Amino acid sequence: MSGKGEPLVRNAGEAAFSVEFGNEISIELNERATAFAALLEREPFEGFREAIPTFRSVLVFHDPEADPEAIRADALDLARRAGREPARPPRRIEFPCVYDGEDLPDVAARIGVSVEELIRIHSERDYRVFIIGFTPGFPYLGMADPRLDIPRRPIPRVRVPAGSVSMARAQTGIYPWVTPGGWHLLGRMDPALLFDPGKSPPSGCLPGDQVRFLPVAELPERPAGETAAPPPPEGPPALEVERGGLLTTVQDLGRPGYQRYGVPWSGAADPASLLFANRAVGNPDSAAGLECTLMGPVLRFRRPLLTALGGADHRAVLHLPGGGRWPVPVGTSFLAPEGSVLRFAGPPDGMRTYIAVAGGIDVPEVLGSRATYLTAELGGFEGRALRSGDRLHVGRTPQGARENRFEPDARRAPSAGPLRLRISLGPQEFAFTEECVDRLSELRFTVSNDSNRMGVRLDGPILEHREGMKEIVSDANPHGTIQVPPGGHPIVMGADQGITGGYPKIGNVVAPDLARLAQALPGAEVELDVVSLEEAREITLADLARRRSSG
Repeated sequence: MSGKGEPLVRNAGEAAFSVEFGNEISIELNERATAFAALLEREPFEGFREAIPTFRSVLVFHDPEADPEAIRADALDLARRAGREPARPPRRIEFPCVYDGEDLPDVAARIGVSVEELIRIHSERDYRVFIIGFTPGFPYLGMADPRLDIPRRPIPRVRVPAGSVSMARAQTGIYPWVTPGGWHLLGRMDPALLFDPGKSPPSGCLPGDQVRFLPVAELPERPAGETAAPPPPEGPPALEVERGGLLTTVQDLGRPGYQRYGVPWSGAADPASLLFANRAVGNPDSAAGLECTLMGPVLRFRRPLLTALGGADHRAVLHLPGGGRWPVPVGTSFLAPEGSVLRFAGPPDGMRTYIAVAGGIDVPEVLGSRATYLTAELGGFEGRALRSGDRLHVGRTPQGARENRFEPDARRAPSAGPLRLRISLGPQEFAFTEECVDRLSELRFTVSNDSNRMGVRLDGPILEHREGMKEIVSDANPHGTIQVPPGGHPIVMGADQGITGGYPKIGNVVAPDLARLAQALPGAEVELDVVSLEEAREITLADLARRRSSG
């Protein structure tokens, strides 16, 4: 499909779809995608939630209860207009850059120039911001001098410093955060220029902007107080962390609305379990609680707190001040007296348990949410997992909160036998062999030890790509999509998913089953059950109705 062709809609689950304008990296296609995303923001159709523009497509999120045919028709009308809309005047941005990157000499030798000439080639050029993705504020910049069209490093670095200016395949990227990465490092700049959650928009670059790098010997000093952290809550803390556990973070139901800036929803990996635990203590559904992975924390109550657990059973025990011990059931509110200590004896029957306290965990909101996003050290308690010595504040106890309120749906019982995930196909099922797609429901996988909040990796059968279709032009990754790298092992994108990626996606797990997958222990068996898009929508709507009926 050429840049002037009809936009193409592809399935991306029961609450999202992709509108494609072509299949290459070009300024024309990117301008259409950017214009379409801007139209969606200015003239949203009924049921629209948010959109992620990419190189040549836009991922559109919508209310699952909206009429799917009507919203796609409305979106296509706007997409056709996008080619006639005048482009947003680009901002011209100049980033001071110290060219002292580790790969600078190697890249210079590879293209047959001196280091000084390489710096000149890279810096004396305007770059277009094509997309923001990978991590919050990460800009994909193109196009570089054709001589810089070299492959990524054969072995990615485990740790790329924040602020690193990098390049590969005639593109330049800048890492706002410490992450793994396979691009060649040329220099460094101030990462605070790329993302600031206190600003609107939070991203320092936007698609369509023009960027140029200014070679400098030293980076300018950052103005004092420019990136000050939000003030902590007032008053004495209510909880003290004696041990942080394997991975304990503050989570709520997430921060939708910022994916176009590279910010995932985050929030609870199993949102229903946190929601029903909050209801057990009388909290609103959006209150923040603690998500505890595999090995829970040790918490001391510094004042009496109405508490409830949700999710998997990690064998919680409340140690009372007088020396007694009380096994804590999941899903029932209880009053933890001052001086009591909550421990988890294990073994867990699922990956995650949730702790809700009346009033909710009180940490500053960041971009409208208290959820922790570890990669960018965003939200939660100082943007990180809890550790020994931390002290947590709790909000005001809601009216009507009471002991012994039972919420049966707060308990996430383990699956009997293999976990069967219902999936709808798309957006790139055509990138896989016909036999692979036909046999999906016959395959059995196991949850890998390498799984985390970013994605659940599935070991087992190889999903075969069609010839030449192991990679795609990078586009957006919806939460729950099944991405398949060239090796053929699927990865189900989780709560902290990378917003963009260059691997084909064969299908999308329905939302209720994605929460069940978040509870699967390493080694758990998983099967896939392909359903139609309409069936996926009905499954999700039934789950939403269940939540409302018990609210």
